[in-house]
Amino acid sequence: MYQWNWPILWATSSDGVSSYLGTLLLGLKWTLVVGLSAWAAALLTGAIVGIARTFTGGVFARLAEAYVEFFRSIPLIVQMFLWFYVAPDLLPESAASAIKAWDKYNVVAAILCLSFYTSARVAEQVRAGIQAIPTGQSYAARALGLRTFEVYRYVLLPVGLRKILPALTNEFLNVIKNTSVAFTIAVVELMAATRSMQETTFQIFEAFTAATLIYLAVNLLVVRLMAFIERKLDVPGLGIRQPR
Repeated sequence: MYQWNWPILWATSSDGVSSYLGTLLLGLKWTLVVGLSAWAAALLTGAIVGIARTFTGGVFARLAEAYVEFFRSIPLIVQMFLWFYVAPDLLPESAASAIKAWDKYNVVAAILCLSFYTSARVAEQVRAGIQAIPTGQSYAARALGLRTFEVYRYVLLPVGLRKILPALTNEFLNVIKNTSVAFTIAVVELMAATRSMQETTFQIFEAFTAATLIYLAVNLLVVRLMAFIERKLDVPGLGIRQPR
């Protein structure tokens, strides 16, 4: 039977400063920095693109469709490499050199990658939420004299976003989990910290079990938070939350 060695978490890590648990928590900090920043950008961008996806034609609808198909069709890890290795070389040489020399560009690249990738998925959720609203509500709003912007602002978006809160919760969880891909471009997030602990201590089970528990705790907190928001935004009669 395997003999667990949990005290290794409190042993001094290879940097000689913090414990291995401290290293994992530092990785968690960067996981949250990347994940929350990417989620904020993805939610805003996804909402704009999702609205454009509901238009019945025109250049904005076609651009939004191309945006969604592009970013959700390319694997996440490929996009990560493109943002980190290729994107700087598309700029003038002086700018490219400055970006490559910046020690935090890998973090920025990870945020950009995750935000664009996730925004394409959020856009489809927003589109589905708006299109699930009976057309009578839109007609009634227009009959009251509301312009297109006001129809979206006061009717379609408030109702549509409430309908897709469970789906948005899932996307939020995916962002947190997808930050693990950032270790491929040397972002020392939770997965990179876990691998570092595993390689220096050879305590594979302890390292990845601890990381699993940390991911689980963070995601359960996100679920609780989103459930709280869902309850606060619930409007009786809209059919958003099923009666129990």
